[in-house]
Amino acid sequence: MPIASALAAIHQRHRATLADYTGWELPADFGDPAAEYAAAVSACALFDCSHRGKLELTGADAPTLLHNLCTNDIKSLPLGGGCEMFLTTATAKVVGHGYVYHVLIGSDHALHLDTDPGQAPRLLTHLDRYIISEQVELADRTEALAQLHLAGPTAAAVLAAVLQQSVPPLQPLQHMQRTFGASADAAIRARDPLGVPGFDVVCQRGVAETIWQALVQAGARPAGLKVYELLRVEAGTPVYGVDIDENRFVVEVNRPWAICYTKGCYLGQEPIVMARDRAGHAPRQFVGLRFAGGSVPAAGAKLLAAEKEIGQVTSTAVSPRFGPVGLGYVRWAYREPGTALTTDAGQAVTVAALPMGSHGGGVTETLK
Repeated sequence: MPIASALAAIHQRHRATLADYTGWELPADFGDPAAEYAAAVSACALFDCSHRGKLELTGADAPTLLHNLCTNDIKSLPLGGGCEMFLTTATAKVVGHGYVYHVLIGSDHALHLDTDPGQAPRLLTHLDRYIISEQVELADRTEALAQLHLAGPTAAAVLAAVLQQSVPPLQPLQHMQRTFGASADAAIRARDPLGVPGFDVVCQRGVAETIWQALVQAGARPAGLKVYELLRVEAGTPVYGVDIDENRFVVEVNRPWAICYTKGCYLGQEPIVMARDRAGHAPRQFVGLRFAGGSVPAAGAKLLAAEKEIGQVTSTAVSPRFGPVGLGYVRWAYREPGTALTTDAGQAVTVAALPMGSHGGGVTETLK
């Protein structure tokens, strides 16, 4: 049976359309996807993202372990700071992708790894393989913690209204602890995977309903993962298992801020540095795509230039603002926005910059 969200009762009361997302039963929509989309791009939408993977790393050697296995600088991460990173093999193929936060658990320093849905057990096994005598404890907290995502131009104002205090201007992936109401403690993390201002709110399951209701009463509109996925594609945020897999060279994913070239040795460093120093770039690059006509190809469709295969589609969506759009990989020579391609079925495609465009535009079509 699918795992039930801590917010299952609320979702049922709101008559959400539920669906299975990587083994979790979560809202696909709340009856009006077009209004949910409009709230995210012009006001504030609230998503239940409790299926995202949540790992905790504790112990004196936890920063060193993760630092040596991932692409970003973990040892220099300050308390309250966060960074995006990849876990890779020795040949720099992607094992996992996520966000690391330096937190306190009680009075002890720890790391929280937030990763794509369905990936936590596999990454826990990967990390555990490298623990020999190090003082590190790993824990999968995915089911113990609820995770909400507040998204939209008024998200900070909604948070401020609930907390009854202004929200400091957090830099990307900075985070803070706050109490909702009398005793509902939560971590608030600045993260914008949907191309609009966003905050993750992570809390114990038992207080999730209290926080959800407070945010809705302050003006956030409940929204389903159908709209979340659409906004993700517009923003160009990759998901492991969809846009990234174990065969993908990490530099091709085109997240340069997730790779530190000054941190010293780590697993996968050599091929990453070689790609920079020898060619100056990766063989392929993750790009946005815009499709002619009113439809999108299936994920996995081949991309062609002069009848030669040069790439592949990984994600697609029909956007109310931008029409049929998608994400995928193309060879380096075809990466520039405006480059004309076709799919293997003959549909015209244009390479697009990411994100797809300004998120200040109005809704022009209705989601189905």
